Amino acid sequence: QVQLVESGGGLVQAGGSLRLSCALSGRTLSSFAMAWFRQDPGKERQFVACISWTGSTTYYGDSVKGRFTISRDNAKNTLYLQMNNLKPEDTALYYCAADERGISLSPFGYKDWGQGTQVTVSS
Repeated sequence: QVQLVESGGGLVQAGGSLRLSCALSGRTLSSFAMAWFRQDPGKERQFVACISWTGSTTYYGDSVKGRFTISRDNAKNTLYLQMNNLKPEDTALYYCAADERGISLSPFGYKDWGQGTQVTVSS
């Protein structure tokens, strides 16, 4: 059974940086395409970024392009999201997601989810 645990969230001022981590256990990370999504209360889950099994292919949501970088370390079974130049509108609960079928920009393309880590950006 796959378990995903996010960490690294917190409170940061606008313009600051955070690095989120997602540790996968129960299987090897290399078997999964991975993604980050975020969600505000009362809103739909929004695509942030995704990465293929080997890391050779990545996609980003328009609102985070040029500011966020998704990466993975399969040896450490860990997914990362480096977030730079953070804006108040980046405030959300950030989730990592995994699926063996391949990358998708839709949350319906992912079978396994973490519990989320809160990111709050103050102006």
